[in-house]
Amino acid sequence: MTVQPSLAEIAAMLEQSPDYRVLRRLVTRAEFTPPTGQPERTAILLDVETTGLDTAKDEIIELGMVKFSYLPDGRIGRIIDTFSCFNRPSIAIPAEITALTGITDDMVAGHSLDEERINAFASDAVVIIAHNAGFDRKFMERCAPLFVLKAWACSVSEVEWRRHGFEGSRLSYLLMKAGLFHEAHRAVDDCQALLEILAMTLPELDRTVLSLLLERARRRTIRVWAEQSPFELKDALKRRGYHWSDGADGRPRSWYIDVDDGHQAAEIKYLQETIYQRDAGIRTEILTAFDRFSARI
Repeated sequence: MTVQPSLAEIAAMLEQSPDYRVLRRLVTRAEFTPPTGQPERTAILLDVETTGLDTAKDEIIELGMVKFSYLPDGRIGRIIDTFSCFNRPSIAIPAEITALTGITDDMVAGHSLDEERINAFASDAVVIIAHNAGFDRKFMERCAPLFVLKAWACSVSEVEWRRHGFEGSRLSYLLMKAGLFHEAHRAVDDCQALLEILAMTLPELDRTVLSLLLERARRRTIRVWAEQSPFELKDALKRRGYHWSDGADGRPRSWYIDVDDGHQAAEIKYLQETIYQRDAGIRTEILTAFDRFSARI
């Protein structure tokens, strides 16, 4: 009788060929690095599913958090705890959101965000990490003021993915590059997928993604505003990396850019010489992990 190879054996054979790539379903693990005796810190991965993309008006329908420890060199220690809850919004969940997340009105019925439980879970974290912190932070600051006081890091914008050989920063793509796949668009599942990505070691640097992210998050950045810039030069500002603020959230109605501390003089010179063509006063703001990505800035 012929013995059929197992799925694991078939996968191993395919991986030996340059013509095939094998993706394995993500199996969550509790421990990443055995205890070393080194001091450890606590961080939280956070993800929200919402009724839409408007951070001022839409509502959270699911919150997921994964608390984990990490070592001074950026290696992940272990998962400490997980948190998951639904929240019934004031409107019916839009059909396109249900199609994307699988979350229905019946699933969230009778559920709400418990600020006391959320605060108890997150209070000891030294940093909150989200895959698009500019989105998640704004929602969390509305439902639990504790998150206004926390340091935040963004694994989309604060990791130079293309510089390290990746073609994009979508969570599913990054996980695929790690040889894995998962059930996307559920909050805790996305957090656990992100943890695997942060645990990856970049061969050319021999450092984890988490260590690079934390290093980047600790820096100061300077927001430079191009207020009342000539309309006909908007394309030049966009090409340089400026973003538009429409003023709806209380910020100036203006183009702006965030640059590393020390680079603001060059940016101000660019605005004065190229955009305003005069010695114009330029508004600047200092940003750190404690206010970066917040609706307050």
